[in-house]
Parts: sequence; C-alpha cells; structure tokens
Amino acid sequence: MDFTAQQIAQLLGGSVVGDEKAVVCKLCKIEEGEQGGLAFLSNPKYNHYLYQTQASIVIIDKSFEVEHPVKATLIKVEDARGSFARLLSFYNQTKFNRNGISSLSFVDKDARFVDKDDVYVGEFAVISANVEIGKGTKIFPQVFIGDNVKIGDNVVLYAGVKIYNDCVIGNNCILHSGSVIGADGFGFVPAADGKLQKIEQIGNVIIEDDVEIGANATIDRSTMGSTKILRGAKIDNLCQVGHNCVIGNDTAMSAQVGVAGSCKIGSNCFVGGQAGFAGHLSVGDRSQIGAQSGVISDLKADSKVVGAPSLDAKSYMKSYFLFSKLPDLNRKIAELERKIKEFESKQ
Repeated sequence: MDFTAQQIAQLLGGSVVGDEKAVVCKLCKIEEGEQGGLAFLSNPKYNHYLYQTQASIVIIDKSFEVEHPVKATLIKVEDARGSFARLLSFYNQTKFNRNGISSLSFVDKDARFVDKDDVYVGEFAVISANVEIGKGTKIFPQVFIGDNVKIGDNVVLYAGVKIYNDCVIGNNCILHSGSVIGADGFGFVPAADGKLQKIEQIGNVIIEDDVEIGANATIDRSTMGSTKILRGAKIDNLCQVGHNCVIGNDTAMSAQVGVAGSCKIGSNCFVGGQAGFAGHLSVGDRSQIGAQSGVISDLKADSKVVGAPSLDAKSYMKSYFLFSKLPDLNRKIAELERKIKEFESKQ
C-alpha cells in the first residue's frame, strides 16, 4: 500500500519539508534506506546517514537542525521515535487485518462472540465450551482455548498459543506463539513413602489489559485464587511465572526470567534476562534487577540489584572490583609470606 508524505504528515501531526507527493510503500532503517522506503532519525549517532540515505521519506524531530542538503523528503514531528512506533503499529494492524472464522477450526456450540463478524479464527484453532471472545480479537491457527476462558477485545493470539480452562485475558493483549497460560503450578509434597504427591492446582490465571507475553513463555495457574499479570506488563520469550505470582503494572521482564511461586513483583520494575526469584518474595515498585541476578530476599521499592545472590548494584560493583584484584593480592601475600620465612630463618 502506497502513502504520500502529506498523508503520513497528517497522520502524525507533522510538517513536510520537501515533496509532499513523495510516495513510500515500505519501512526501512535510515542506514539501509532505499527508494520507496520510509525511515526515521532520532539517535545523534546516525545523523550522518540523513545526508546519505536513499530512503524517499525520513521522519525527524522538529528540533533537528539540517546542516547539509538532503535528498529525502523530511517530515518533522515532536518525537520521531514515537511517531515511527505509531507507524509500525499501523503497518502491523494492516498486515494482519484478517477476519472470519475458518471452516477448519472447531468452535463449541456454547462458545460466545461479542461480535462474530469482527473476529478472526484460523485453521485448526479449538475454542471450547463457554468461552467468551471480545470484538476485534484474532485467533491464529492451532490455538487452543479451554473451557470457560474469557478473552477481551482486540486480543491477538498467535499460532500455537495454549490457554487452559477458566483463565481470563483482558483487552488489547498479545500472546505470541507457543506461550502457555494456565498450566498447573509446580506443587508437590513428599508423602510418607517418600514419593512426591501432587497438590491439585484449582485456581486460574488473570491477565489484565495491554499485556504482551512472548513466545514460549509460561504462566502457571494458581493453587487457589489467581496468578495475576497486571495491566501493561511485558513478559519476554521463554519466561516462567510460577503459581500465585503477581506481576505489577508496566513491569518488563527480559528473556528466560524465572519467578518461583507466590512472588509479588511491583509496578514499573525492569528485570534483566535469566534473572531468578526464590519463592514467596516481595519486590517493591520501580526496582531494577540485573541480568542473571539471583534474588533470594525481599527488595524494597527503587532497589537496584545485580549478582547471584543479588546485592545492591553499587555494593556489587565495589565487591567485583576487589574480586578482580584477588590474583594480584594473592601474589603480594605469597611474596610477604616468603619474606617473613626468610626473616625468621635468619633469627
């Protein structure tokens, strides 16, 4: 689909510098720009590419001062990065604008759609009994939705998502391929004969509005009550959230984070890749957890920790500095010991 500079500027509330009739049909990086491409510039490190790019249109900040002639048509906006993000979202919505229920899907007779004409259900998807699905929702091929699941408006479930019975998905959520919502929590107790006895997991998972769950991430159902992913949280690929956990509003977790059961992680936290949390912990709002950290105790709000076991970030860096000096210290100690022995042998 082709768009002119004038149309894009109107969409973004920007102004055109150059040819208003310049046409683009694709998005591109400014350093890899080509004819018919739309790029953006917001990082000063890439400023020089503006004067070299072959992109037809480039979105820039209003505050940017052009120092040399530019071949591309420019669109000046308040926030170039944010504006380009809006265009990416628009592009994706257009690309995946599918509708209708495939004859090769299975929809239980007791499943309910808010608007059956405004939904997409792909091939071999299974929608079980008493499922409720909101308008504008897209369910790609081979998705499984168990009994009594509730799904809100404008949800995207990519191919292969599995949602177990009784779970709740809010509005505007995105679940990527292979994610599993509502599998049993890891609950076992040793029996008298030494065998592990399963504790039945009879709760569910509640995912609130505007949450995104990455590919092959798993959110376990609670033993009782609900595991909760609160509004706006973003969980990356291959993360594991245990039973009865609560992940706060707008908290972001990078890939391979593992959260043991009954943890409460606050709002606006950032968790680096491969970090791990012991069970039953409380992490305060706005905390920052470094990659591969091992959190084994509660953290107050605004904490910054790294390491395993995790330490305050500043303390950890001081400790790491000393750790890096250990070989030199060991050499000096050995030298001192040698001199002491020589001194004692002469007495």
